[in-house]
Parts: sequence; C-alpha cells; structure tokens
Amino acid sequence: MRVVGDITAEGVVKIEGTVVGTVRAGRQVLVGKGGEVEGDVISREAIIGGEVRGSIRADERVEIQATSVIHGDVAAKRLLVQEGGEINGVVRMGEGALEAEPAEKAEPQRSY
Repeated sequence: MRVVGDITAEGVVKIEGTVVGTVRAGRQVLVGKGGEVEGDVISREAIIGGEVRGSIRADERVEIQATSVIHGDVAAKRLLVQEGGEINGVVRMGEGALEAEPAEKAEPQRSY
C-alpha cells in the first residue's frame, strides 16, 4: 500500500507499506521491516525496521533495528542502534537534542 500525504494520530502509527509525507504520532511510530517513509517521523517514540528518507525526531526514544536504513538526521533523548542498522545523517542525543538547531538552518561556513 502507498499513501501520499501526511499522517497524524494521537496513539500509535504502524507503517508496513510506503508513506510519502510526514508521519506524526502522539505515542509511537513503528516502521516495519519492508516499510518506507519518504518524509519526517515525529513522535514520542520511534521504532524503525524499514527505511526512512527524512529526519526522525522523538521526544523520548528512537530504536533503529538491524534491518533499518535512515537517510536523514535523528534527534532523541535516547537512541538504540542494533548491529546492522544504518544512519546516514547527523545524530543528536540527550536532553538538549530536541532544542538544537538543525544543521540545514545554520549559517553555512565558507572556505576561500
């Protein structure tokens, strides 16, 4: 199944197909093995078993399973990466991680 558009829910959202858009959940976002998100994931907790092409922002915890590939930044208080899980982006952890300004918004440095 392929969904084009943003998804917002108060509880848990489980993705086993493809979502093109932002996925927001009040409690948890689960991207199953073989699931894909082409957009951002925003939740209290995110468990990723598939592929995310976008940033992941979790108020509490992010779990990157062995079958996962993340192409984007991850910000969370706590992070678990299983052996084989891939993150291709910037990782910010701890209490201040969610308050940090993303690198894309920072003033670029120039070298001459």
